[in-house]
Amino acid sequence: MGKSDFLSPKAIANRIKSKGLQKLRWYCQMCQKQCRDENGFKCHCMSESHQRQLLLASENPQQFMDYFSEEFRNDFLELLRRRFGTKRVHNNIVYNEYISHREHIHMNATQWETLTDFTKWLGREGLCKVDETPKGWYIQYIDRDPETIRRQQEQERKKKQDLDDEEKTAKLIEQQVRRGLEGKELEMPVYTELNRENEEEKVTFNLNKGASTSVAASSKTSSVLGQNALKMVEGAVKRKEVAHSSGLSKEKKKKSALDEIMEV
Repeated sequence: MGKSDFLSPKAIANRIKSKGLQKLRWYCQMCQKQCRDENGFKCHCMSESHQRQLLLASENPQQFMDYFSEEFRNDFLELLRRRFGTKRVHNNIVYNEYISHREHIHMNATQWETLTDFTKWLGREGLCKVDETPKGWYIQYIDRDPETIRRQQEQERKKKQDLDDEEKTAKLIEQQVRRGLEGKELEMPVYTELNRENEEEKVTFNLNKGASTSVAASSKTSSVLGQNALKMVEGAVKRKEVAHSSGLSKEKKKKSALDEIMEV
């Protein structure tokens, strides 16, 4: 059977599969080669290049494990910092996004067997804040960048300065109030009953044209009317006397004019 054409459906499907994620058990971390099926993986393990890589790893296996562990940790933390920042997020969400990249370091090549072990290690090393919940482990990145630390310290210093200014202002106001109250006794309000001096005294109201009164206004001024009742009565009497005198003067003027006409 001949080889399939470059633009045949089978060849296109094979190229699409090769670009995507494959099964982890058919991946060789030492050679960084992804095989498509079990047969291909067996052929790769029998190849000369793979055997040579195994000989190099057998000389110092801890060095290779440390290298892969460091690469995995750096890539994982870089993704956590860049993608989520200092937000609290589930560790499995970050891991799924990390392994979505085709050229990533597999965890089975590192010193950590499971994601939980890696999460606990991040918490012990102080690289992240970790906490366990019924839904699983959550992690929060700790930003130790010098520029970020300097910015946080500056914000804390500014906040402390604002608090100091507020405390100084409050103390100054308190001192001013204390100075104003020095030498003065606080007068407590005394509640007294409304007593009328003269029971027979009448309360009169002067309703001028265009003036409007209300029940609320009369109730508010009841205490004042009790004291100024005499003055209001005297004012009303005076106004009546002035009106009466002005009427008499007008009548006199009219009579004098008639008298003059009669005389003529």
